[in-house]
Amino acid sequence: MTDAASPGDSHDSSKTHDDVRRLTAIALLLRPMGEWYVRPVILALAMLALISPAALRRSWLWNALALLIAVRIAGDWPLADNHIYLLAYWCLAIGLAAAAPWPAGALERSSRLLIGLAFAFAVIWKAALVPDFLDGRFFRVTLLTDPRFEDAAVLIGGLTRDQIRANRDALAAMPEGAVPLEPPVIVETARLRRLASVSTIGILLLESVVSVVMLLPPYTTVRVMRHALLLSFCAVTYAFAPVAGFGWLLLAMGLGQCRDQWKLLRVIYVGMFVLVLFYSEVPWAGLLADLVL
Repeated sequence: MTDAASPGDSHDSSKTHDDVRRLTAIALLLRPMGEWYVRPVILALAMLALISPAALRRSWLWNALALLIAVRIAGDWPLADNHIYLLAYWCLAIGLAAAAPWPAGALERSSRLLIGLAFAFAVIWKAALVPDFLDGRFFRVTLLTDPRFEDAAVLIGGLTRDQIRANRDALAAMPEGAVPLEPPVIVETARLRRLASVSTIGILLLESVVSVVMLLPPYTTVRVMRHALLLSFCAVTYAFAPVAGFGWLLLAMGLGQCRDQWKLLRVIYVGMFVLVLFYSEVPWAGLLADLVL
């Protein structure tokens, strides 16, 4: 079984790929980006894509979005979130695919390669280029200091909110040259350390496997694994990670590897898109922690 659509299948995935474009446009509207001179144009083009079926399929619209996102990245250089770079590549891929002889195959192939390479580079960075990920320090510090992960530290890590506030005070940066009179006291539970260890190993392994199956030759078993692993990654990661925009982007790209006849899988992708929206807008972990603790 080949990965890309054949010339005779060039129109087989038109409905699916329209949905891919719509989800990408919705993600752009849900997370506005850029300065005043770029944000309204991005929003206007995303809105146009949603209300005009003709514009939705136009190469110029997606190429323009890719260019505008690149301008946004340049304006915030080098502080733009990682997934914003991937979003620019993805919009460009949609634009190029729209002008290709076989759009469905081009978009499917671009989706697979972009996800595979993005995950592969993430694994290389975590495993070989930074000293504080494999030993668990990244997640230990993040869980203690990042307010966005406070609910996870309470619900799973076993800390109280008072302990978290005390830890943040203890770890807060001091004025240059200042030295505390006494060493700061950091409270870490055994559950928090286990959470940091499991998160470190689990994310590294899952990202590694996703990158491999996306880049492997496209056999049927591999195709099934691609969707299962990508959907599992999004379901677990974005339950706690506060980067819903990245999750929506991955899900739109994963949907780009579906065919019209795979109706159940297409529904699952859209449902997962909504679930990530739920994760981002409802403080479910905090509500659950307040209820059970």
